[in-house]
Amino acid sequence: MASYKVDFKPSVHKDYRRLPKSVVERAMKRIEKLKDDPFPHGVEKLEDADRLYRLRVGDYRIVYEVDTQVQQIIVLYVRHRREVYRAL
Repeated sequence: MASYKVDFKPSVHKDYRRLPKSVVERAMKRIEKLKDDPFPHGVEKLEDADRLYRLRVGDYRIVYEVDTQVQQIIVLYVRHRREVYRAL
């Protein structure tokens, strides 16, 4: 299986500044693993969205979009679970 390219929406960097350091490290490890497997165990497709998925990291969520045509993953949000779905 070919490796996917991971890009970040500019607002993700702002999200990272607001998170605890331990969460940032765990989130980055999970995002790195998405390169080889964009649909790992535990990922869920978001309702009413064609290409949006979410991945749990404790009480935080990584929301990302997968484009299988060009093998690209775009990380949209890394936020606490009570805040992440408001932006969608």
